[in-house]
Amino acid sequence: MRGFWPVLIIKLYMKTKPILRYKFLRTGLNSENGNHKWTKNKWYKVDGKLVMCNSGFHCCREPYAAFTYVQGEILAEVECRGDHLEDGNKECWSELRVVKTYKWTKKDSVSLAVFAAESVLGNYEKEYPGDLRPRQAIQAAKKVLFSDTAENRNAAWRAAGSAWSASESAKSAESAWSAESAWSASESAKSAARSAAGSAWGASESAWSAAKSAAMQAISDWVRQRIEGKLK
Repeated sequence: MRGFWPVLIIKLYMKTKPILRYKFLRTGLNSENGNHKWTKNKWYKVDGKLVMCNSGFHCCREPYAAFTYVQGEILAEVECRGDHLEDGNKECWSELRVVKTYKWTKKDSVSLAVFAAESVLGNYEKEYPGDLRPRQAIQAAKKVLFSDTAENRNAAWRAAGSAWSASESAKSAESAWSAESAWSASESAKSAARSAAGSAWGASESAWSAAKSAAMQAISDWVRQRIEGKLK
């Protein structure tokens, strides 16, 4: 019996350990689709059969994936229970509650876009040494982070145009992994500059491009640290 209680405690912990996921919400804790309004720490339940993208509460395992569905103003950490469905990186649950919220700002979007772009910049420069357009787009985005002026935003938009040309060049290259990875890098740089210039979808597109170069987990970890106040 000596080992009975530790094993029982572990089993009970595993059984009661909360299932935490992520979803983006609009201002006022409103869902993007439908008219559901959330109240923090209040459980909500959907009766009846769950249908992906139709009936149930939807969320994602990783913050990165949440960007690909909704680019809202509030990133919410949610707790799930009950029945559920899974479809790739999306999940549908019968019961959900919002446990934490983080107001996602333009500065967060630009910072994420810069991080994603820099994480794969080396892939592009390895394939196209001497082409500084993606690097210059990232630098332009960083200037907006330092000083969000009309002049710097316009410069970021111009840099995004140059990075777009670079991405098109990489896209037209051989369809080998290296060329694809280089295209992802230039796409990320373009998105970083666009996000800095004022594009609402820049961060998510940048994250998506970087993920093609195996940076998805790094991006999700970055977001977690950001909302926990560990990154500035």
